[in-house]
Amino acid sequence: MRHRHPKWTAIAAAVTALTLTATACGADEPADSGGPVTLTMSAWSMKTTPEFAKLAEAFQAQNPDVKIEFKEYDAANYDTQLTADLAAGSAPDLYVLKNLKNFITYQAGEQLLDVSDVASGLGDGVNGLGNYKVDGVTYAVPYRQDSWYLYYNKDLFAAAGVTPPSEAWTWAEYEKAVADLAAGLKTAGSQAKAAYQHTWQSTVQGLALAQTPGADLDSGDYGYLAPYYERALKQQQAGAQVDYGTATTNTLQYQAQFGTQQAATMLMGSWYVATLIAQQKKGDAQPFQWGFAPAPQRDASSKDKPVTFGDPTGLGINAAIDEGKAAAAKKFLTFVAGEGGATALASIGITPATLTEPVTKAYFGVEGIPGDELSRFSFTTHDTRAENPVSPHTAALQNILQETHSAIMSGSTPVNEALAKAGERARNEVLESK
Repeated sequence: MRHRHPKWTAIAAAVTALTLTATACGADEPADSGGPVTLTMSAWSMKTTPEFAKLAEAFQAQNPDVKIEFKEYDAANYDTQLTADLAAGSAPDLYVLKNLKNFITYQAGEQLLDVSDVASGLGDGVNGLGNYKVDGVTYAVPYRQDSWYLYYNKDLFAAAGVTPPSEAWTWAEYEKAVADLAAGLKTAGSQAKAAYQHTWQSTVQGLALAQTPGADLDSGDYGYLAPYYERALKQQQAGAQVDYGTATTNTLQYQAQFGTQQAATMLMGSWYVATLIAQQKKGDAQPFQWGFAPAPQRDASSKDKPVTFGDPTGLGINAAIDEGKAAAAKKFLTFVAGEGGATALASIGITPATLTEPVTKAYFGVEGIPGDELSRFSFTTHDTRAENPVSPHTAALQNILQETHSAIMSGSTPVNEALAKAGERARNEVLESK
């Protein structure tokens, strides 16, 4: 996922005094009998990440006596800076859990309020909610749940004479399509690659962990990654996709690779839908026909509900919050994880944790979103499994596997040797030492 290894740059984060006001429309009763309540909430990159302000605006339209102010952090150093603020007692009342990688650190540090009462009122329709439960207690709620798709350029498929993907593509069918695309695009005189695989470990390891029966990050056995790496290396060596060395050396951006038609396919998270739409409107991406399909599957057995991966993005309450604000904070959590917050996010092209018919309608009502049947199926039907299973070992193990990813994709270490070394390190440095 994004910003996997934050490095410390500065403890102090700029505070954005962004108080959003809205006209009440069918407003609820004030959240606190003592009068207006102001809640502070963490955020990052607010100029390019509209979800925070959108949730606040939608909530305040129904709850005018609750104001949300944002404390903006550096996106690349978010967890490091937030951790420092929590230790110093200067963290906001509400804070976002970017992914699951560091959730257990906050929970074990007693820095999250018990919000089991909020969770129990949400029902079973909130994707990813169970990831925030430890020993029967829920410490956060998800408001968005990204899933990884296969994005494809319909125009390049047509130029290459290759049949577009279906909801039931297997990896074998994907590999054949990539080979056919490479040949067809070359014949058509196109410089585009058949695929683009970004440099993140997620692009290989996330799907392998989600789709392989019995795969377990905590096991210290990473042989299940081998076929996924062998496939990626084969496509790289064949020239069907940009090689890892070129991508890292030139700091290639996945948005530009797909958005400027340099690749016909790309595995990427659902957040890219909103990004591509915005870039095509601004002219930062070229105009072309595109869609998204389920990630390729191990076999046809999962065609009715394709298996993919993606961590939820959650919201928790600072355990040190003033007691007088707790009720308002829980009300906000109930909103963002429910249909109200989900509809607001869907209306700007973001995939929320709650998917209902009104939410789906709002999502596909966004101008520029592909409305074809395959894209709709991909959005509504999938089994999304966590990239970072909740465990006290996850962060350390993922760091080891990040180094393993670089070693394999750069060609410096053979696949099986690198995975064996990763397992040995996992057992000696993390699992057996705990």
